[in-house]
Amino acid sequence: MVLMATNGSGPMGAFAPVLNAMSTMRDGQREQKKVAHQYLESFQKSAEAWQITIGILGSEADAEAKLFAATTLRGKITYDVGQIPADSLPVLRDQLLQNLKSFATGPKPIRIQLCVCLAILAIQMTEWKDVVPMIVSTMGNNAESHACILDFLRVLPEEVTEGRKINLTEDELQQRTQELLGDNAALVVQLLISYAQSSASASTNPQLLEVVTSWLREVPVADIVSSPLLNVVFNALDTETSFDAATDCLCAIFKETREVDEYLPTIQVLLPRVIALRPRIAQAQQSEDTDVFKGLTRIFAEAGEAWVVLIAREPAGFRPLVETVLECAARDIDKEAIALTFIFWYELKLYLILEKYIQARVEYVDIYSKLVDVMLKQLEYPTPEGNETDLFDGDREAEEKFREFRHHMGDVLKDCCEIMGVTECLTKVLEAIKAWMGKYAGQATAASVPYWQQLEAPLFSMRAMGRMVDKDEDIILPQIMPLLVQIPPHEKLRFATIMVLGRYTEWTSNHPEMLGPQFTYIASSFKTDSKEIVRAAAMSMKFFCTDCKHLLGDQVVQLQQFYNSTLDELPGISQEELTEGVASVVAVQPPDQIFDLLKLYCDPLMARLMALANQATDNDSKLAVADHLQLITFFVQIVTPYVEPGHQNPAVRYCQEIFPILATILENFIDFTPICERICRNWRYMIISYRVAMAPLLPQMANKLASGFATSKQGCFLWVTSAILREFSEDREHVDDQTTEAIYAFFESQATNMLRMMSDLPPQDLPDVIEDFYRLLVDALLYYPHKMIRSDLFTPIFQAAVSALALEQRDPLNATLHYIRDVIGYGGDNPPSSSNSPNPPEIKHAVQQLLLANGEMLVKQILAGMMITFPDDCFTDGSGALLGLFEIMPQQTGEWVDRTVRMLPAGTVNETEINRLMTGIRERLALGTDGMRKVRSLLQDFTNNYRRRYVAPRDGLGRLEAERFHFNA
Repeated sequence: MVLMATNGSGPMGAFAPVLNAMSTMRDGQREQKKVAHQYLESFQKSAEAWQITIGILGSEADAEAKLFAATTLRGKITYDVGQIPADSLPVLRDQLLQNLKSFATGPKPIRIQLCVCLAILAIQMTEWKDVVPMIVSTMGNNAESHACILDFLRVLPEEVTEGRKINLTEDELQQRTQELLGDNAALVVQLLISYAQSSASASTNPQLLEVVTSWLREVPVADIVSSPLLNVVFNALDTETSFDAATDCLCAIFKETREVDEYLPTIQVLLPRVIALRPRIAQAQQSEDTDVFKGLTRIFAEAGEAWVVLIAREPAGFRPLVETVLECAARDIDKEAIALTFIFWYELKLYLILEKYIQARVEYVDIYSKLVDVMLKQLEYPTPEGNETDLFDGDREAEEKFREFRHHMGDVLKDCCEIMGVTECLTKVLEAIKAWMGKYAGQATAASVPYWQQLEAPLFSMRAMGRMVDKDEDIILPQIMPLLVQIPPHEKLRFATIMVLGRYTEWTSNHPEMLGPQFTYIASSFKTDSKEIVRAAAMSMKFFCTDCKHLLGDQVVQLQQFYNSTLDELPGISQEELTEGVASVVAVQPPDQIFDLLKLYCDPLMARLMALANQATDNDSKLAVADHLQLITFFVQIVTPYVEPGHQNPAVRYCQEIFPILATILENFIDFTPICERICRNWRYMIISYRVAMAPLLPQMANKLASGFATSKQGCFLWVTSAILREFSEDREHVDDQTTEAIYAFFESQATNMLRMMSDLPPQDLPDVIEDFYRLLVDALLYYPHKMIRSDLFTPIFQAAVSALALEQRDPLNATLHYIRDVIGYGGDNPPSSSNSPNPPEIKHAVQQLLLANGEMLVKQILAGMMITFPDDCFTDGSGALLGLFEIMPQQTGEWVDRTVRMLPAGTVNETEINRLMTGIRERLALGTDGMRKVRSLLQDFTNNYRRRYVAPRDGLGRLEAERFHFNA
């Protein structure tokens, strides 16, 4: 193919179909747009696209079409340069250079795409040695050309870094990186210095600073810092148009100096320049210039992150920088910049808590003390000018952002606790609470609480620090806890108090004298009108019951009365949390009381369930049944009394009572998935919680599971089957042979039903059930490997798994691939067995015969998936299955791979690439075990490269519309 310019005198030349398709994408009907999209996607990968895109760039087509052409050309050079003879590459290069000159004045998006095209071509065109000099000389030295040169210099390092997309070996890429970047570093620095000195406007050009940033990984940072460019970067902070680019550049310089011992002289130059910026913090705050304030904060914080080791080593010299970061946090009235400091405080803490830096911790403890004060102030809710009930003037996004932001500040408070000590931090909380109560408690009424924000903030901080507080703390908490239950009844304050009490339940369990008032406070909160408070109370009650369960035994009956009278008033999630809590209290009572307590708590739930089921006629009422089933499941899940083997478990006795009711509800709602799933979840937890003690219920349960699965075709019935198989197999000591045989027979009946479904329906109609089925099979193969492999079902199950690899959903594919990998494992010496016994030869032989008969189809499906259809998360298991095949039958697997890749569409993979792949595989297989990992890498690289080149959509289509608005940039 010889590249040549296409006649571009008008839009109706050879590229008219492309322009028409683009017009349809913009203005056509939905179906027309779909056809046009498919056409353009195919066009981008075609050999004809080379001449047509270059023709469009030289035509009178509009800017949108030219941007699409330039973007398409970038994809062609990245993936399809093999379509062009090597001796035509200089022609392509010269055409790109000519087009770049034509777009020197813009539009900028097209100019940048052409720069990227040249950079990617330069990486692959290894015989082109004078890349940077040629670009500079071709573009010339006028003002218009400078933008092109700077754009190219910026993108070149970025594209070299992305070089893995290009079909070069690691060695070739490494050599080309040195030629393009390392060998040009000094030249680029001189070019930038010359440009910066050419005019006052040039020195503050953001493009110049972006190039410096881009080359920092290639140019020794000391060369930049010791050159006139450092003044350029700092001076650019004085100009609005260049401030952001200068900030980015400075932060990139800091990152390059993280190896502080190596760059100490450079850091000694930078530190005073950075500290000299400190007065600008107050200036930016006073002028309310949020962007400048954020930029300055970022500079100080990222300098601190880069030099944190030196800050810990030399507190005297670096304290001004730490104080500056603190000042940024303190002055951030709008709470827009303070989050930029959080990583710094965390990383400094990591050093200061080390014994090695104990002296530095002593010297910085006052700063962390001030930081706590700053956080307490920044945690305060805003004070509204109008509506007290709407603190954010209806801006829900701002409210959510503030809530999230507070939790991050809570993490900083934890850092402060580690530096100062918990007692000192809690002391500040106590002082803040006392100060507020001393000033305003007398003014508080049921209708109005003055300056409540100043009280809520320390409450939130106390909650945030909860994880750091030891349950034996006996200095501050005994003073704070009595104050909390006296907090005025303001909604935000009550919510904060409830959350604090719920956070400190472990401490309360160690201080039982504090339990009564707190428990009463929480219980009374359920009577308020605030939904938020009720939700908080339910969550805290869960923690009280969980952590103080051993203290509540005497009140377990009264607790049920409270639970029963409160439950119906709660939203769903709060019902679940309260149920978890009370179930935890029941769970620790003596086993001889468990049956009666389950009846006390669960019989009313069962009565509600039956009433709901009898009235359930529409979707909402059926969902209410499903939600209520979840409450009963919590008791099954949590109440697990220990009973000696051979004795009846009281919880199982209760399960026997309710099982017929649950089975009847299941039959009545067998066509409603949520109810089926909730009942199956309940039965699954019966098996998991009580294990072999459930043997008396097994026949009934197996019968319902088998008929339910056959009728509904829902995978939830397989969840329970899997639990039965697993739990009864792991405790074989207490399971008789007859039960074991019955369980395996039950599994086979479920598998037979599933195979019937898979023969009647394509995998695409059964993705969720396939996932559940092959998860069940992983367990079956683990616990009954010899039975399964000898079974008549073994081959059809495996063949069904191979068919299921045509799916494109991650979860069913992962489950199927896990099963396939386990099967392959039984063809070798180290199968994934639950026993440690060696793999019998007859089992190994049976699996190898299965693989010989089905291996080629398996290889085709896996390679097709890795190249075309698999989601990213399935690549590891796919290549793992191939590797397993190579390990047990290398020759046959190599032949299957060879035949499969030669079946790829003509023009996508050439003979040379296939031969290179197969030669690499054979060479690595010859190395034995050491070469296997490299075989896997070869296959992954080959399939990833194919997917990028021929399957993945290329840039240009998705942003056709968006880019229409950016051509004047």
